[in-house]
Amino acid sequence: MALLLKGSVAVTLKCNGCYSYEDELSASKILNLRNPCLFFNCSSYFGSEIKANTKRAKLSGNNCVLLDGLHSLTGLRHSKMATTNNLVRVSSTNRNVSSFKNVLVENEKDNFDAESMNQESPPWGNVEIKGISELMCDGGSVALIKPRGEVVKMTNTLCFLEETDEEVLSNRILKLSRSNKVVSALSLYRSMEFSGLRANLHACNSLLSCLVRNQVLDEALKIFEILKESEMTTGHTYSLILKAIANAWGCNAALNMYEDLSGNSYIKKKFDAIAYNTMLSICGKVNDWVQAERIWRNLNDNGRTGTALTYRLLVCIFVRCSQNELALDAYREMIQNSLEPTDDMMQAIIGACSKEGEWDMGLSVFHRMLNQGMKPNAVACNALINSLGKANKANLALKVYGIMKSLGHIPDAYTWNAILGALYKAEEHADVLRLFQNLQAAKKSKISLHMYNTALMSCKRLGAWDRALQLLWHMESSGLPISTVSYNLVIGTCEVARRPKIALQVYERMLHQHHTPDLFTLLSLIRSCIWGSLWHEMEQVLKQVPQNASLYNVSIQGMFLRGKIDSAKKLYKEMQENGCEPDGKTRALMLQYMRKHSVRRARR
Repeated sequence: MALLLKGSVAVTLKCNGCYSYEDELSASKILNLRNPCLFFNCSSYFGSEIKANTKRAKLSGNNCVLLDGLHSLTGLRHSKMATTNNLVRVSSTNRNVSSFKNVLVENEKDNFDAESMNQESPPWGNVEIKGISELMCDGGSVALIKPRGEVVKMTNTLCFLEETDEEVLSNRILKLSRSNKVVSALSLYRSMEFSGLRANLHACNSLLSCLVRNQVLDEALKIFEILKESEMTTGHTYSLILKAIANAWGCNAALNMYEDLSGNSYIKKKFDAIAYNTMLSICGKVNDWVQAERIWRNLNDNGRTGTALTYRLLVCIFVRCSQNELALDAYREMIQNSLEPTDDMMQAIIGACSKEGEWDMGLSVFHRMLNQGMKPNAVACNALINSLGKANKANLALKVYGIMKSLGHIPDAYTWNAILGALYKAEEHADVLRLFQNLQAAKKSKISLHMYNTALMSCKRLGAWDRALQLLWHMESSGLPISTVSYNLVIGTCEVARRPKIALQVYERMLHQHHTPDLFTLLSLIRSCIWGSLWHEMEQVLKQVPQNASLYNVSIQGMFLRGKIDSAKKLYKEMQENGCEPDGKTRALMLQYMRKHSVRRARR
């Protein structure tokens, strides 16, 4: 296709030296002259300056403008070309220059609607339009496009290249691609390939990015294959294609393509951190931590060093997938590579340290954030306090709590729960109850069931049965869904305080509230009855629950220790009849009794 650019030009067409035709044309943007089989020599005259550049151009393809009046040109097959798709026919019965000067298209506009051409006939003579919905006149190329918002439909358009400098043409492709002029950029690239010219790598990558943005994936893949065969690819090239494949066909398709590419030793060397980051981002969208770890190992095996984004992606993926140990490994490798983590990354690491019990590492990351002027959020502070509390570092937990308040964070239920847990772990049970009482009085935050249970555990350690009953009453009145664990703690507190009758009352209350006692409930209740010598009540409890070897063992051992030998023997016999196996301590007590009994009988 020969392109005659804007301006008043005198064109001389020679068909194999047989005929010449000369006329003045003034086109708004471009005038396409095509013939599927002929070659023409063209000379252009612009004003007073002559730019003579005789080139041999092969004219082929669709989308052409024919000039009636060239009938005497040897070899022009009008009958064949008249049936070409997407044909614009111009009758040049009036060869005056004035008939063309009226054609105006603004230089700033890239598109115009073909429907307007149907409504108002342009002053090109008689214009006939066949099969064209829209035309885009963009930088010397004509192509079909769909309405805005849809994918651009490409056409095989070639440009007549007056310029042959590859660097200049590459810069033009670069500018067109950055301006999002898909058709013009692709047409210029194809014309360079057809003419034996090669665009530089920067221009090719920019063109690929433009095609991917406009969802012209087929053309992008064709250019990608050309670049791959020419060994002109970079990591950015692979990153663009892999991302486009993932967006179009999903993560699995991108992973399959990555497998194929990484199998080639030459291509594998071209993979840089950008390409690996793209694959990690693709894995992160579907939370595929297995593939993310594998790509991370491939990066290291390939001798590449990850960027800050690489480790940020790894930490985010591993933390989301509860792979905290891998997240900590990625963070350590990042620090070894002298890269600076971001604040959100360090906060995620603090949470991972809390779950893995790495309180010292979490505290180090916390201080690193403070030294760099960052502000840890409330979630990170709560996680660190909880981690320190579990490690029996109550003093450090309280210091972090002080820093948290100085940062302007308001303590919530998670904060108080972590502090209560830290105090309980440090066996500061009186402080636990005082803090809990202050929280009840302040009513600044909602007290959770776990906080109540922590206070009940401290009551059990102190034997504060009356305080435990008060807490149980507050729990029932507040409407909290009380669990069996809470009743077990109150009954256990009564056991420690030697209040068996209170324990039985709590047990009856538990049954009345439709809570099913578990083994721990019954064991604590039986021990309370033994210490209170409530033998009848103990027997009633045993009759109401299914037979269990642990319950029999505790009852028999308690009877032996309290001197109820006959009752113990009777219960032991019942235990054997019900098919329950006595434990070692129960057997030892029975053997000891039998030995003493035989000695007494011998003395008699």
